[in-house]
Amino acid sequence: MCVGKCARCIGSLLLTLAILCIVANILLYFPNGETKYASGNLLSRYVWFFEGIGGAGLLMLIPAFVFIGLENEDCCGCCGHESCGRSCAMLSSILAALIGIAGSGYCLIISALALVEGPYCSDGSVWSYIFKGTNGGYLGDHASWSQCAEPKNVVVWNVTLFSILLGLSAIQVILCFIQIINGFVGSISACCGEQKSQVNIVLFLH
Repeated sequence: MCVGKCARCIGSLLLTLAILCIVANILLYFPNGETKYASGNLLSRYVWFFEGIGGAGLLMLIPAFVFIGLENEDCCGCCGHESCGRSCAMLSSILAALIGIAGSGYCLIISALALVEGPYCSDGSVWSYIFKGTNGGYLGDHASWSQCAEPKNVVVWNVTLFSILLGLSAIQVILCFIQIINGFVGSISACCGEQKSQVNIVLFLH
């Protein structure tokens, strides 16, 4: 089935994106490769929401594996009819896609909020969210990034990784929406195929 191959392709892409999200989220805990800021709880609060590890990562593995296995799913056990079973499988993929949208949507929202608020850093004397009142305006004002003296280059680190999470999760949302459409098309096609077969059998008997 063409829809099955499409689902498998989407699943493979989601699996790759999920792994990248997990890696990006893990890197956020180690600015410049240092562990002392994580152990001292001196990181942005949004780092601890596990949006890349949980939302766009582990949770995304559910729809990814469902979609990957969909192409080879014969589903003969549903109602005793192969095409009916395939229709059930495609509808179940829609449920998996909704789970994927929930996970990736969570990551997208948290990443956006983290970018707007800015990193938790020290100006040399006090630790705070220096850019919190800028409503994300600091993103276009690179000269102001030097206000964060510690961790070194933390603004670049956070902006880069949260932007990656934002972009990857947005792609995941789009792919899951595509699979919802693909699932509806596949279930309808399977049902139509079953009805056509029944009509042909009736005509043949007459």
